[in-house]
Amino acid sequence: SCLQLGLERFHGVCILGFNSAEWFIADIAAILAGGFAVGIYTTNSPEACHYVADNCSANILVVENQKQLQKILEIQHKLPHLKAIVQYGEELKEKRPNLYSWSQFMELGKEVPEAQLREVIAAQKPNQCCTLIYTSGTTGQPKGVMLSHDNLTWTAAAAGRFLMLTEATEKQEVVISYLPLSHIAAQMSDIWAAMTFGAQIFFAQPDALKGSLVDTLREVRPTAFLGVPRVWEKMEEKMKSIGAKSSTLRRKVATWAKGVGLQTNLKWMNGSSEVPLEFRLARHLVYRKVRKALGLERCTKCYTGAAPITRETLEFFLSLNIPLLELYGMSESSGPHSISLPHAFKLSSCGKEVTGCRTLIDKPDRDGTGEICFSGRHIFMGYLNMEEKTREAIDGDGWLHSGDLGRHDKDGFLFITGRIKELIITAGGENVPPVPIEDAVKDAVPIISNAMLVGDRAKFLAMLLTLKCNVDTETGEPGDELTPEAIEYCQKLGSKATKVSEVLSSRDKAIYGAIQKGIAAVNERAVSNAQKVQKWVLLEKDFSLFGGELGPTMKLRRPVVAQKYKDQIAQFYSELEPPA
Repeated sequence: SCLQLGLERFHGVCILGFNSAEWFIADIAAILAGGFAVGIYTTNSPEACHYVADNCSANILVVENQKQLQKILEIQHKLPHLKAIVQYGEELKEKRPNLYSWSQFMELGKEVPEAQLREVIAAQKPNQCCTLIYTSGTTGQPKGVMLSHDNLTWTAAAAGRFLMLTEATEKQEVVISYLPLSHIAAQMSDIWAAMTFGAQIFFAQPDALKGSLVDTLREVRPTAFLGVPRVWEKMEEKMKSIGAKSSTLRRKVATWAKGVGLQTNLKWMNGSSEVPLEFRLARHLVYRKVRKALGLERCTKCYTGAAPITRETLEFFLSLNIPLLELYGMSESSGPHSISLPHAFKLSSCGKEVTGCRTLIDKPDRDGTGEICFSGRHIFMGYLNMEEKTREAIDGDGWLHSGDLGRHDKDGFLFITGRIKELIITAGGENVPPVPIEDAVKDAVPIISNAMLVGDRAKFLAMLLTLKCNVDTETGEPGDELTPEAIEYCQKLGSKATKVSEVLSSRDKAIYGAIQKGIAAVNERAVSNAQKVQKWVLLEKDFSLFGGELGPTMKLRRPVVAQKYKDQIAQFYSELEPPA
């Protein structure tokens, strides 16, 4: 059907919609017909859609519904290469030239002789580009990461074997597809690895990340599951708020079981193999029930990736005998580079390199921390039409520079310590990695949802804070009502607040005091005076995808936040003296 519509060699087929069978079919069809498969984030504005479609000279656009179609109709006149639009999720509301329903699109291919398709497929070579992944650049326009046939097929097989995925002939893996397919993580796990090993895919509801994922998990009971940190954090919050409402006895049993779970798992992590009696009892009384409630009773591989996860969340799940295994990589490395395994993982490490992938720590300091660089068959071809940027990413010796800082421990485990670009360099010239300080504050003050450290080229560090609040399940917009867990925390402190606005308008003494106390405790442990948080402010709204402060994988978009709250940040530094 793509050939019939006149798809030209190395032109894009852009797909704009939530994960579905049609998404997979359109993606693979684009490749086999000699084009590029190109995903576009469903949250993109019409302008952002135009940038991608124009950049890859798209011939065909595949959209899910009327809402996405509207975006394309707005920019259609500025896409000279566009030949057709296909809509798959809903019936067409209007007739237009070159606009097809999915069933009409599927019919078109009947005109094309099998030999013509075979000829197109035979002409394709392993080192040619077949997929573009547009990386959401925190600065400037997105870059089109060119991945070859070999990048995808080699990485899927190598990573799958490393993860010990089982072949369908033995026992079929069951996976839920819900993370954005325009992102490399979902594409590698849901399409390429799944195809290589014959996994069975279930598609979640489009509102998965707004709350329905839990129901899908219970229904599907996957054998492997990849969650971005926000997914695991939301599960943790939900379980804590349910726990807070249960009877004293239940709470006591849960606390005991979590203590046993954490201790036993930490011993296993360090090489012990004994299964204590109390652990068996706790597994029977607590862990199995928790897994069942989460839909994870068959899941032997619970993974987290795409953004940093806090140690608190890792320990919470480990205490319930659910080790979250971290993996690390980037679009430019076709997804995974290092992966933790059930029998080889360390808390807050991203595991070891996939067999066939190599790591170089560039310009290491005294502690052995430097820039993480990759090489292997998973390294991308370059950025589409951006030779300059490609040369910045891949050096003369073929090493891909990740922009991340990290080190290896004595056992060869990789630890990420921060991003070079994220580092705050104070006026005094001290390099401060923000994530550990932000995590410590969230850990010390459980009512805090998001924290962002500021202070680049400034005399001292300050912090933007948001409170945990309920989110509109339809739009994903954060509301004013505090979460039940947050309200319970306020009550313990003797505050009657139930809304963010109440806390702010009255500068609630109990809550402001608790936050100051938490930050003071974090400052006690600071490496140096320059790494202490001197001022902070509570914001009216939590960060969200809706507000633009978080990216598609829930990563903090620091430049966006800095721009949006520039007045609050300026206020920190307008008074001359930092507070005592």
